[in-house]
Amino acid sequence: MIAPRFLQIHTLHSYTAALLNRDDSGQAKRLTYGDTLRTRISSQCLKRHWRVADTDPHALQKLAGYVDSFRSRELVTEKVIAPLKGRYPEGVVKALDLAFQKLVYGEKGDTKKSRQTLLLGQPELAWLAAQADRIAAASIDAKGAEKAVAEWAKDKNFKAMSENAAMPGGLIAALFGRMVTSDPAANIEAPVHVAHAFTVHAAEAEGDYFTAVDDLKRDEDDSGADTIQETELTCGLFYGYTVIDLPGLIGNCGGDRELAAGVVHNLAHLIAEISPGAKLGSTAPYGRAELMLIEAGDRQPRSLATAYRRAIAHDLEQAVAQLGGQLARYDDTYATGEARRYLSTATTPLNSPDASGLERLSLKTLVEWAASQVRDCADA
Repeated sequence: MIAPRFLQIHTLHSYTAALLNRDDSGQAKRLTYGDTLRTRISSQCLKRHWRVADTDPHALQKLAGYVDSFRSRELVTEKVIAPLKGRYPEGVVKALDLAFQKLVYGEKGDTKKSRQTLLLGQPELAWLAAQADRIAAASIDAKGAEKAVAEWAKDKNFKAMSENAAMPGGLIAALFGRMVTSDPAANIEAPVHVAHAFTVHAAEAEGDYFTAVDDLKRDEDDSGADTIQETELTCGLFYGYTVIDLPGLIGNCGGDRELAAGVVHNLAHLIAEISPGAKLGSTAPYGRAELMLIEAGDRQPRSLATAYRRAIAHDLEQAVAQLGGQLARYDDTYATGEARRYLSTATTPLNSPDASGLERLSLKTLVEWAASQVRDCADA
């Protein structure tokens, strides 16, 4: 048996009369592929909805060993400086505020507008808050605080924050990575790679003209609607693709394979069940994967998006057949030997010449199998 290094997750999701992901003009995001305009859902949109699904039974936040993280331009303000206010002289607190903003966000960190929206883990923030509190307690005035921070910060960077924590940036950074322009050594490589989802068929969109009526309008007032607006609604069967670098995930989880296995288990649930929906009240854009194929192997991953380079009909059965055909062609050509399992609501089976282990499972059994691949993962 091949010791897996990568998990590849392919999905087909269907949504009707929805506006899942908008561009800067308020219209659905789009992508031209194979000379055909498609509807698109950005990877950022997908990842955000998986991250914030905190009430779901399989939320990442419910994992044993979860370490919290926060994304903001106000991390120092809210998590480091706010606890000092009222306990130390105002001048000392202001001096520490400026010094720590620059320490974390770089030289341009003195103003909120110029700061990078940064992701820091709870261990990093707790460490910073403890250092700020220690310096404040030992400082008589603002100048003393500035001097103390300058002396302390000479050899202090993000590496110092991580010395006593397995996941200093929190679990979200461990999965999706982060970039810190003020300190490249603090960058975390993302082991979870997410493609933009797109419709397997041509974009299907319609302008939705809608009105709102004033319930308290009097008979003598103007007749008709009080508000008239227009939005765009789309329908689509979307192909999605996610890759998990297992050694990278285990490394970012501090070497804890059981935590990494739990992450894969819950993340696969979220990919299948959490919808990237906006306009919830007016479109109820909820859907679950109608197909999810998970592959485990040791070779460089490859998307199956080319199954839909030529747009097909908006039809699940045809989409499954196309996916199976592309899989078969890759198997015939490359014979890379991935182990596979899948779920599907279609009647069309997912066929491949290398059908060994290509079992059709329930979601529960499928994600348990995926999690088991982490425990059998090859070392980095």
